[in-house]
Order: sequence, then C-alpha cells, then structure tokens
Amino acid sequence: MTEARSVTEADLHAYADGFLDEAGRARVERFLADNPEAAEMIADWQAQSDELRAAFAPYEKSKPFDIRLLSVGFARPAAPPGRRFALAAAAVLVFALGALGGHYGPRLFERPEIRLAYTEVLPREARNAFLVYANEVRHPVEVFADEETHLANWLGKRLSIADLKVPNLQPLGFKLVGGRLLPVGGKPGAMFMYEDPTGQRVTVLVGRNRENRTTSFRFASANDVETFYWIDGELGYAVTGEISRDMLQKIAEECYRQFPS
Repeated sequence: MTEARSVTEADLHAYADGFLDEAGRARVERFLADNPEAAEMIADWQAQSDELRAAFAPYEKSKPFDIRLLSVGFARPAAPPGRRFALAAAAVLVFALGALGGHYGPRLFERPEIRLAYTEVLPREARNAFLVYANEVRHPVEVFADEETHLANWLGKRLSIADLKVPNLQPLGFKLVGGRLLPVGGKPGAMFMYEDPTGQRVTVLVGRNRENRTTSFRFASANDVETFYWIDGELGYAVTGEISRDMLQKIAEECYRQFPS
C-alpha cells in the first residue's frame, strides 16, 4: 500500500484537529506535500477553526471540552457568511461527495471504500432524520412533550445515559414537540424535536459510539439544511434545521450547557 493510499479523510480531520501522534502527523504531512489541493483544504479548515473559536470561548472555562471549531460542508452552503466559508465549503466538497458515494476523488485518494468516521456519520444521520421527520404533521415523534419525563427516562435508558435531560429551548423561542428513538451509526440514538410559533422546526440528535473521541464543534451544510455538531467523549450531538447559522449556534450553545458532560 502506498503512502498516499494510507491517508484517509478521517486522518486529515484528525490532523487538522491536532489529534495525531508524531508518526501520524509526519505521514499526513508527507501526503500534503504531494497533494497541494489537500494542503489548501487543511489550511482553510484551520482558518475556520480560528474564526469560530471565539464564539464558544466563554464555555471553555466553564465546561471541560475541546473548544476548537471546524466548518465542514456537505454541499454548497445556502448563504455562506463570507469568502472564507465559501472557499472551505468548495474545498471540502470533493471529500463530502466521495464519502456519500463510497469513494473519494481520484486526485486525492485511490482507495475505493473507506469506513466513515463518526464525525462524518453524525451530521449525515442528523440531516436525514430532520428531512424525514420535520415535515411530518401527525407523527413527527414517538413520545410527545406532555410525557417529557417518560421521554427522557426511556431514551436515557436506551442510550445508557443515566441523567439524560431534554434541553429546554423555550428561551430561544422553540417549544418541545417530543422525541423518538432512531438509529445513529447503527446504534440506538435519540432525537428531540422543537418548534417555534411560526411552525419552524429544529431537531437535536444524540448518539453514542465507544470509538468516539472528543472533537471540535463543526458546521455541515446541505442546501438549506444546516447542522451544528460536536462530540463529547462517547456521545455525539447534532442540532439541525433550516434556520440561520446564528440561531443554530445559539441553540447548540444552549444544548451544550444543558446536556450532561
């Protein structure tokens, strides 16, 4: 196997987030030296991390967590806030489309199949759940808000989270609709749905995977659907909706404060 073939998209994310050991960093750096497109993409990711870090800086001291941020696009963002976001989304598009299709662009990767990292699975599952359930009228959830205690206990038990709390988003104008059990990465996951007075809905997804490593906060965009997601230990969280990134970030901040650490 060649050096180039040994570098995966997950390796590039880990390199950008600073999670590789010395040998891993050296291997990726050799790959980047021969692949300027990938090197430019990594530089854009790291620039996005610096720009978004400030938004969550206040929580770095109050709650232990890797507060680095990274913007990832599954498709062209509907309203990219500035040239940097547009460049980052365009650069990463080849990887995102390859991941969804089961292969990567031949100019960067030659392996036909690569197992998706949880950081790729989580936003994809969150977007799919939102698209399937957010437009449902009669059955958007399995358990409605009038049984919130039962909802928290049931989903907490299925995900092995003893103190799972259903986030309260009413200060931001979103009232709980309810929640449901659904698969996230092949394991039990929880989805909570919220709705504002105009009928606009957002979903909050929680998944568990023992292979998780605490990672940065990230954005993923697909047409008009935005997802803000992060991994805290074995648990992954994703907030999804057809709303502005500013509001999505506020909701994510509120969920981050309320979920157990």
